[in-house]
Amino acid sequence: MKLHSGQFFSSIAMVALLAGALFLASGAAAEELVPADRVVVHKAERKLYLYHGSQLIGSYKVALGLNPQGPKQREKDYRTPEGRYFLSRRNTRSDFFLAIQVSYPNKQDERYAHRHGWAPGGAIMIHGLPNVPKHTPLYYAETDWTDGCIALSNSDMVEVWMRTQDNTPIDIFP
Repeated sequence: MKLHSGQFFSSIAMVALLAGALFLASGAAAEELVPADRVVVHKAERKLYLYHGSQLIGSYKVALGLNPQGPKQREKDYRTPEGRYFLSRRNTRSDFFLAIQVSYPNKQDERYAHRHGWAPGGAIMIHGLPNVPKHTPLYYAETDWTDGCIALSNSDMVEVWMRTQDNTPIDIFP
């Protein structure tokens, strides 16, 4: 597989950021990297929260799907799902800076979509910025721009990546 120069440099930057974060975690800052056992997203607030038990351990600004009002119902509706899901796998080679898959659609989502004759969609991720941006940094910082995913700044994505693991529950509220 041939990498474009933007992908190559993005991969190098990702490795450097993760290495730096791991260096911090191995030193005095390790107590600050308490692992999350639950992720909560409040779409109306454009916020993602990490919890360890009842303790809030992180709060991050997010961008959502282009059509953020209401739950995701079908493929290409540009909505971010609502409900209880789980973080299901990680991808260091996506089109975005790091990506963690959300387990959408669940059985209820599939039944609802099929009852209406729709495909439920999928590939909902928590991810960073595009590796090859098509807009200005201000656009990504101030606009809901995803196809239905939950997007963070790259630095916030590194922290979420390091504090979560597969099968961590994620509750997405309106």
